[in-house]
Amino acid sequence: MITINSIPDPLIECEFENIYRPSDDSYLLLDYFRRRITGDSFDGILFEEIEYILDMGTGTGIVAIFFQILKSLEPKFNPKIYASDILEESLICARKNEILNNFENKIVFFQSDLFKSFPESLRTKFNIIIFNPPYLPSSPFIKESLNKKDFNHSWDGGYKGIEVLIDFIKELKEFINYNKAHYIYFISSSNSNLVELVKQIDDLGYRNEQLEKIHLFFEDIILNRLQFVKC
Repeated sequence: MITINSIPDPLIECEFENIYRPSDDSYLLLDYFRRRITGDSFDGILFEEIEYILDMGTGTGIVAIFFQILKSLEPKFNPKIYASDILEESLICARKNEILNNFENKIVFFQSDLFKSFPESLRTKFNIIIFNPPYLPSSPFIKESLNKKDFNHSWDGGYKGIEVLIDFIKELKEFINYNKAHYIYFISSSNSNLVELVKQIDDLGYRNEQLEKIHLFFEDIILNRLQFVKC
């Protein structure tokens, strides 16, 4: 049986300056995931029920590669793993990191602004979706910028810090598999408008649970888990 210590953090390298490097929020996700793996399930969902996993905004590929490592260690865990990002440089970096971790062409990578370029074949497929979004309120120096590929947009979540996340939640309903257990994990910040975020999540038909948080300098970084409850 696999143990917590048997699932290492992926090896990560990236030569592009505009790609978000793994940081405390990335490892908040991985550490929680690692603790929620048992002999036959992930966070209470049986391995055999998890068929499709999506790492949205993959960046360096760290989360997708983590699940690929788990897949290589646990025969009963055999989902198809997808990873997407708006930046072409991110996909170049993530593919290189897949190879660095001794995998090649195991993860399906494609470029997309949220779900906008996803193929029809992936509708209603995913059991697990992870999104570490840009979650800080816009800087007054860049809030007028329209260039989504600017480096600042790796953390700029919109004027209130929640706009990108809300757009993601509005779009993801078409891609969740409601016929099986499903979870959506995302990171948020205490510096964003969390009151409005909670209201919009409820209005969109989801139940949100704050799983864990860490305090860093001027903010709390919060790991959340969504589940769709209204059809």
